[in-house]
Amino acid sequence: MDHIRAGWFSEISPLWPGQSFSMEVKEVLYKDKSEYQDILIFESKNNGTVLVLDGIIQCSQKDEFSYQEMISFLPLCAHPNPQKVLIVGGGDGGVAREVQKHPLVKEIIQVEIDEKVVSASKKHLPFMAKGFDSPKVTLNICDGFEYMRNHKNEFDVIITDSSDPIGPAVNLFTENYYRLLKEALKPGGIISSQAGTVWTDLPMVKQTVANCKKHFQTVKYANSSVPSYPDGQIGYLVASLDESVDLRKPSFVFSERQIDELELKYYNDEIHAAAFVLPNFVRKELA
Repeated sequence: MDHIRAGWFSEISPLWPGQSFSMEVKEVLYKDKSEYQDILIFESKNNGTVLVLDGIIQCSQKDEFSYQEMISFLPLCAHPNPQKVLIVGGGDGGVAREVQKHPLVKEIIQVEIDEKVVSASKKHLPFMAKGFDSPKVTLNICDGFEYMRNHKNEFDVIITDSSDPIGPAVNLFTENYYRLLKEALKPGGIISSQAGTVWTDLPMVKQTVANCKKHFQTVKYANSSVPSYPDGQIGYLVASLDESVDLRKPSFVFSERQIDELELKYYNDEIHAAAFVLPNFVRKELA
């Protein structure tokens, strides 16, 4: 709550020392401290409504669709038949909004630990929280680790929409977490997780990829442009239990008509393939 000074919000974090990203604040819409984190929602001058958790921007209305669409459709479209999906986190509803659009998805289970994030998002971020309104979605307020321990071999795709690897969210980047994901998947299952930026935290990205490779046969790092995030880039760890699958080639391709009807603003099959093309310094570190 102390990140607003003279009408500007500044994202200052030990995850990216020596730099910060600032937005001019028009109005603070919501601020509270839940059992798990500080929650701040404000209306910005240029980026629309912004959600901040523990001082770190989670989404802004201007560019959230890039992250939500990519973390959802990279695994969904790589899977030949993603009927049952688990979303871990994602309390703003953005990932649920996108996942329910996929025509092959029949059932979505979402587990979010912080009910205050959900209720605040429903009031102040309706353009994202409308994802919870889909009849495909069942929302559970509970711990994602505990849920997966009790649901083995159940899901075609699991999407982890987590905050950055600091505080409690650190556990979502560990080897043990990827073991839980593996056990909760059906044979041939695919996962997608938020995986940080290569510009300020390449060692963490490298370690996360290594943790995932201990349990998954095929592991790839993809990325997209999100100007509101550190360095304007965010990564996605996409992995499959099937060593023969090429995650870079979508099994399901949206038609131009579907792209318009489903209001996809960022994702298409060409973006899917391009997202896995990495600069040389990243390829070398992740090889």
